[in-house]
Amino acid sequence: MALYGAAAAVLSGLERGEGGLSGLVYGSRFPHTRQLYALVAETLRYSPVLEALLEGAALLRAERRLPLPLAKVLVYDLLFGKGLKCGGRWKALVRRHRARLEAELARLKVRRGVSRNEELLAPGPGAGPGAPCVPRYVRVNTLKTRVDDVVDFFKRQGYSFLGKAGSMEELRTLSGKKFLLDLHLPELLVFPPQTDFHDNRLYTSGHIILQDKASCLPAFLLSPVASSHVIDACAAPGNKTSHLAAILKNKGQIFAFDLDAKRLATMNTMLTRAGVTSFKLAQQDFLTVDPHDPKYSKVTYILLDPSCSGSGMVNRLLVEEAAPSAERLQALAGFQRRVLSHALSFPAVQRLAYSTCSVHREENEDVVQAVLQEQGSAFRLVNVFPSWPCRGLATFPGAECCLRASPADTLTQGFFVAVLERCRDQAAVPSSLPASAEESLKQGEEMEPGAAPPKKRRRKKQRMLATPPPAPAAVTL
Repeated sequence: MALYGAAAAVLSGLERGEGGLSGLVYGSRFPHTRQLYALVAETLRYSPVLEALLEGAALLRAERRLPLPLAKVLVYDLLFGKGLKCGGRWKALVRRHRARLEAELARLKVRRGVSRNEELLAPGPGAGPGAPCVPRYVRVNTLKTRVDDVVDFFKRQGYSFLGKAGSMEELRTLSGKKFLLDLHLPELLVFPPQTDFHDNRLYTSGHIILQDKASCLPAFLLSPVASSHVIDACAAPGNKTSHLAAILKNKGQIFAFDLDAKRLATMNTMLTRAGVTSFKLAQQDFLTVDPHDPKYSKVTYILLDPSCSGSGMVNRLLVEEAAPSAERLQALAGFQRRVLSHALSFPAVQRLAYSTCSVHREENEDVVQAVLQEQGSAFRLVNVFPSWPCRGLATFPGAECCLRASPADTLTQGFFVAVLERCRDQAAVPSSLPASAEESLKQGEEMEPGAAPPKKRRRKKQRMLATPPPAPAAVTL
């Protein structure tokens, strides 16, 4: 019952607007956060289907003491998950209604003209063009394997590789057991939205990272060179930290900060599983870190992804949340301005990526504009990734240098990224991408759309075996 109760509590917290999915999961007292996160995420993904089933089967009218969030979690695991493994009296209660629920599921499939459970997730005829349907993005962890080895592995699992995507429309129309190499990021594979890899051995062994495409942008655009010292200022749960380590090839040093001890412990487990070695975790508010501490004297890159409203996280949080109040936005923006100014005060920093999963200008363009004005001529915006389709809102001169992302326009979570560089005397016009990122893109562009990634001479240390190594002991994410 502990798992289902914890999942129901997270769902209730989401409905009350108490936080985002990650924050509520990692803030819970349930010990197995990866298991809890997966169950809540999948329950949310099936939420409209579950509501239709509960209504059709009249379960809540028959069992008036069963709360709706708990009912959703139990029915999800009964019909779509691994079957009810625990749950005590609630498990027995729901199982009494199993035949009715299964019959209602069969009727729902007939009404919608589908044969598979996953097909119920596709937007129905009434879904508007803006209805979010974000693909499943899989970042290949180059600390442990290579893109072509992962592609070969999925082919052996029965997936059909369609090569490199040539357009956003190809990503939008993915279905079944087909996948593509992303058209923008060279180590990102794209699968249909309903694909679940939480139990896949590549995921449990750290060979792949389940990370939204927009969330990959900050580390990719920061693109620190190998042997650099880097700060990840608000690091947990650690996906961006592991991405930085992969870009650095485990050379140099990453200093990662977070206030929550439990989140840091989970992050440490995840980074270890991903093969990250060049990191130091600190349970500390980044605002209290002394920029002049000698240990940070070589920090030239900073990734800053501070707390925000989370208003862009819409693709799997299928619950309607009230928009944050003006007071809440101003409070968040004030914190974001302080932490961005603090990050730019590190004496050696040359390049910084600022990002949020918010759609509000108060947390994005307005924060960047205010801090740039405060800094005078010390820092400037870099016109990053010119081929990216969505730019910053035109709220100040140069705002188009920033990037935005959304489910409708980029098939990602709602996101914002700005890259700032320290100005140099008689500096040339800033490049749109750092050298290492430009090289990655050039290598990706050399492939014809629809063709598999070119084979490279394989090094024994990094080549993934035909069957990946056994997964490590169960860990929490």
